[in-house]
Amino acid sequence: MIEFATEHGVRLPDVLSSDQPLHLSTADERGWFRFQRLYDAARSVLRSEDDVRRLLHEVVADEKADGSGWLEIQVDPSGYAARFGGITAFIELVLDAAAQAGAGSGVGVGVVVGANRTKHPLEARTLARLAAQYAGRGVVGLGLANDERRGRIEDFEPAFRIAHAAGVPAVPHGGELLGAPSVRACVERLGAYRVGHGIRAAEDPRVVDLLAAGGVTCEVCPASNLALGVYRAAEQVPLRVLLDGGVRVALGADDPLLFGSRLTEQYRLAREAHGLDDVELAGLAAMSVRASSAPASVRAALLAAVDGWLASPGPA
Repeated sequence: MIEFATEHGVRLPDVLSSDQPLHLSTADERGWFRFQRLYDAARSVLRSEDDVRRLLHEVVADEKADGSGWLEIQVDPSGYAARFGGITAFIELVLDAAAQAGAGSGVGVGVVVGANRTKHPLEARTLARLAAQYAGRGVVGLGLANDERRGRIEDFEPAFRIAHAAGVPAVPHGGELLGAPSVRACVERLGAYRVGHGIRAAEDPRVVDLLAAGGVTCEVCPASNLALGVYRAAEQVPLRVLLDGGVRVALGADDPLLFGSRLTEQYRLAREAHGLDDVELAGLAAMSVRASSAPASVRAALLAAVDGWLASPGPA
């Protein structure tokens, strides 16, 4: 990021030029605005096709080194359209770069087209049609991100109907900045297959039961919850409440660039802050594989690797 900024003459905020992870004191509107401003500044350094290809190559290499075997990355093409010839040209570039990076590393990559809930719902419909167009060609989901406190979720139902009709899984964010009703809305209004975060479903046993009964997976990101001030300490993240309630959970890193930790760190937090043992950690890993859109052969290989890890004696 810093090299791109230097090359293109982009002035980055000082915090992005340091090696310290981002930590916000609270998840209020001021804190979220700061996060979004930094995120947009980071995105602004991508100016050329080579930049995008290098980014995808390094993301895959970093995640492979951290133990990942399959990645699903969320991209909002509308945020880059003006610099890359439109949303179609940009998503084609990302898909090609992801395929090349994956082929060279042995790590598969799927792309989630992410709509922005702070923009007009008509834009989400356009992105849903884009996701439908590239379903089966690298696009593995339609997301809905940004500040949950803005935009009515029911306004995005038509976009997700387009995705469902094309067989594109719904993977919206919910239950991070708002509580359990946000998670319920993602499931009941948008037909969520997975919910990004979803952690605050733990605040309502009825929503926990809804997730468990529907087999909906929550993408829980403990380090992100701490960095954004949703919870003050790792022990406060109600991971155990979801697991004990029968909810499927896939641990995720959310935004490693800003939050300073990747996937393995989330498993370390699960072990040290919540007392999960080897069997439970292996179960988490297996749930993440089963909730993914990875091809059957990739899922089988990853699940076998999880079983192999659990069966082999060694350090925790």
